[in-house]
Amino acid sequence: MTTHAGPVLEALDVEKNFGAFRAVDGVSLSVRRGEFLTLLGPSGCGKTTMLRMAAGFESPDRGTIRIEGADVTGVPPYSRQLGFVFQNLALFPHLTVGENVAFGLEVRKVARAEQARRIEDSLQLVGLAGHAARRVHELSGGQRQRVALARALVIRPAVLLLDEPLGALDLKLRRQLQLELKGLQQRTGTTFVFVTHDQEEALTMSDRIAVMNEGRIEQLDDASAIYDRPRTRFVAQFIGDTNLFDGSVAAVDGGEARIDIPALGASVAMAAPAGLRAGDRVALSVRPENLRPAADGPGLAATLHGRVAAGVYAGTHHRFRIEARGRELLLALPARPDRPPPFATGDEVEVGWEASRATLIKAN
Repeated sequence: MTTHAGPVLEALDVEKNFGAFRAVDGVSLSVRRGEFLTLLGPSGCGKTTMLRMAAGFESPDRGTIRIEGADVTGVPPYSRQLGFVFQNLALFPHLTVGENVAFGLEVRKVARAEQARRIEDSLQLVGLAGHAARRVHELSGGQRQRVALARALVIRPAVLLLDEPLGALDLKLRRQLQLELKGLQQRTGTTFVFVTHDQEEALTMSDRIAVMNEGRIEQLDDASAIYDRPRTRFVAQFIGDTNLFDGSVAAVDGGEARIDIPALGASVAMAAPAGLRAGDRVALSVRPENLRPAADGPGLAATLHGRVAAGVYAGTHHRFRIEARGRELLLALPARPDRPPPFATGDEVEVGWEASRATLIKAN
């Protein structure tokens, strides 16, 4: 088969309604060959519906799905070159591991000798060599996850679609399998499209993340840009913790903007993104680790005086909740094993941030 030079999977202006509810609202998405792309968002944002339309389990009400450049919008799931790992895994408990893995090959009428070779290769790939004769109920949760992966990979899919496959696992096993899954994707070069509502999971595993909200993609970017340079208020608040300061653009002069921030009772200077104009409503997003005590040194673009309302030790960081000018701020400072926490509840503090550590978000 000739390899298509463009995106391996595309959704073009796709819409899906369930009665009066619009689950997906005119989404266009291109998935690059060999990448790990994650659809991330809260429950009901449309991410699983997008995955199911790509797989052929749901039909879009409008728009086109393409695989390797070919329109597959009306093509049934078994005729698409896609693997799918379900949230509940959907393994057959009455079959052996090998028979589960063989399912897609049977549907595609692959010769038995070829099936045996591919099953062995797939189980070896996911670390289950020698398990073909075992029953599914004899396996641990992590082993069942690996069987589901082997079954999806054995058909040699153009794209592997994964719908929250780690959601039912305990935290330690989940983190272990995140690393294994990413390593597997890198070793095989298979294109992965992964659905999750877990921000940490998405940031850990993904080459790019599509953050979805109310049926639309709010931002599609690499993991570091999603965290450090959110483009919308929703992305800033959904991905980790942040401190948001609402304001308005007082003036734009060349590449610099002056932003009036009522919560500060002052203005701050920021680099002005293209198209920003005086009068625009904006917000500044400052991550907790980008706040720092004013006593640490000069160079802060803005400062706030407040009182420490609470503090917790979180392993690598001390996290503090600070009450300042009628609002709460979140501050994260690196934990030093040889030193006590820098603040105690009730301490008066002055905190601020450098201009380069804040992200300017234009209001919708």
